[in-house]
Amino acid sequence: MGTPPQLQKTLKPRHLSMIAIAGVIGAGLFVGSGAAIQQSGPGILVAYAAAGIVVILVMRMLGEMAAANPETGSFSAYADKALGRWAGFSIGWLYAWFWIIVLGIEATAGAAIMHRWVPGIDQWVWALALMVLLTLTNVWSVKSYGEFEFWFASIKITAIILFLIAGIAAICGLIPGVEAPGMSNLTGHGGFFPNGGTAVLAGILVVVFSFFGAEIATIAAGESENPVDAVKKAVNSVVWRILIFYIGSVAIVVTLLPWDSASVAKSPYVAVIESFGVPAAGTIMDIVVLTSVLSCLNSGLYTASRMIFSLATRGDAPASWQKTSRRGVPISAVLASIVVGFITVGLNFLWPDTVFLFLVNTSGAIALFVWLVIACSQLILRRRMGAEARNLPIRMWMFPYLTWLSIGAIVALLIGMVVLPDTRESLFLSLALAVIVVALGVFRYRRRPAPASAPADSGQAREAEVTGAPTDR
Repeated sequence: MGTPPQLQKTLKPRHLSMIAIAGVIGAGLFVGSGAAIQQSGPGILVAYAAAGIVVILVMRMLGEMAAANPETGSFSAYADKALGRWAGFSIGWLYAWFWIIVLGIEATAGAAIMHRWVPGIDQWVWALALMVLLTLTNVWSVKSYGEFEFWFASIKITAIILFLIAGIAAICGLIPGVEAPGMSNLTGHGGFFPNGGTAVLAGILVVVFSFFGAEIATIAAGESENPVDAVKKAVNSVVWRILIFYIGSVAIVVTLLPWDSASVAKSPYVAVIESFGVPAAGTIMDIVVLTSVLSCLNSGLYTASRMIFSLATRGDAPASWQKTSRRGVPISAVLASIVVGFITVGLNFLWPDTVFLFLVNTSGAIALFVWLVIACSQLILRRRMGAEARNLPIRMWMFPYLTWLSIGAIVALLIGMVVLPDTRESLFLSLALAVIVVALGVFRYRRRPAPASAPADSGQAREAEVTGAPTDR
């Protein structure tokens, strides 16, 4: 049997650390947080903290598995081993679908910003140009993807750090012409929980999806020079990234401005920057948001293609999609992802409120499905290891209690999506899609056995040695 296709391990530690950060900081923070603040008031800080705890626990569990066995398929490959081939098949395709839908959303958002700057060029032309640009970076080499993501993330981090410094100075009364608000905006305007606890629960559901993307670092780790160290650094840094970038910056917004201000609902960060008297605040934020959009496009295409590549190596996607270029890029998987991505962009322009909205809603709860699979896989794989778990580079805290707590929290969030009218349709459509994909997976693997020696990533044999599981699936 021939050697399975190999990806090049050319991502450096600085790439992995920035990919991990870029996965968390998206346009959802800069723009989407306004809707969350308007919904929950200052209590949105509780929502961010609660959702942040869930993400930290999920990333710790994923980090435990990824450090023991770095694979491009990440949680999909671990679900294969823990839950069965049907599970890896199902969650892998659902995850790829999520990121392909994101391509349509982000390309349209980026095109809207470019069209505002250069109205003479149609918006669809800008969307096409952005998609082509990011396709070229992904097709050329994984290192070019890492470099683009490094600089995109650097811009976002610089913007947030400057925002935090200016915000703290304003709260302390150190900016001339800006009155220090004290606690008035946190306790006034209806109090800290002006719309009650239900609004905070709704806010948690909004916030949860802003955090999705942190897991990209474990997928990229399979193409890094030292995957175990890269995973350890990415997982350990999740805590401070969430505390500083999300909770810290949102705390500044709700402290400096009334939560029920129309400007906060529209664009909270622009509203704060304008309160400092900074000229062209909207343009500055447009640049930051465009950077976030390009980063998300870049990561979305990378992530979807790597998941499809991993599925192909395991026999769960067309075999031709495992083909790699001379630079080790899974070019067939990239092109397959971008073709469907182009179709979603077209649907977004042609039928944004019907067909495309329907497709978006089918991906609405996939983040929670992924996290639930990660938690269940870690629970099973860790128990199989027994005393060998002491040798793991990263271990889940207080196992199995925090794992069970995470599972309970994720199930509670899914129930919350049923209870809240705004998220109910999205959950049901996502669930319907999941049922179809799972049914295909179950039928596929009940109908015929898995290949005796399916191609696997290089870490599979090593993981089998640790867990005692067979290398064939």
